Amino acid sequence: MTAFFACFIPLLVAIDPLGVIPLYLGMTKGMTRAEIRRVIFLTISTALTLALAFLFLGKGIFIFLGISVDDFKIAGGVILLLVALKMVLSGHESDQTPWDKTVGVVPLGVPLIVGPASITTMLILSDTHGLGLTLASLVANLVVVALTFVFSRSIARVLGHGGMVALSKIVGLFLAAIAIMMMRVGIQGAFGL
Repeated sequence: MTAFFACFIPLLVAIDPLGVIPLYLGMTKGMTRAEIRRVIFLTISTALTLALAFLFLGKGIFIFLGISVDDFKIAGGVILLLVALKMVLSGHESDQTPWDKTVGVVPLGVPLIVGPASITTMLILSDTHGLGLTLASLVANLVVVALTFVFSRSIARVLGHGGMVALSKIVGLFLAAIAIMMMRVGIQGAFGL
């Protein structure tokens, strides 16, 4: 169970379902319940499909390009750090332009749920903890995302705008710490430290 949470928590921080709520609410504003259910289904199915593709083909792509896992850990750590800094230094504001019903594919499924941060985290977790635990934590995280979207209006009411912004900043700090750890592990592996 400890190993599962070692996979689940970094991926949860990288996906940041609570941080996506303001964007999700803005994008689904004015949609019917049936349309919102379709958006949630498209988001989860798109995220799962892309995540599985990266989990199973990612290392083959590394070999083809001549990239080591340690190289990817360092690069991924840098990307995660940039994402974390953006989360900490800026607020999440929902776009006021109307969205169509394919919003579940882009931008919710990709890149908000499965983007650089979560892809990097999954590939590194797969290398560190194995494919089975990474897949289990991915599925568990997508269930959390679906539940977060279903109850998003209630969560936003409870936390309020200030609470949502504060929560996003805290998640960004944790993501920055995970990014530094990934870079440190990558550097140690690359230089045999």
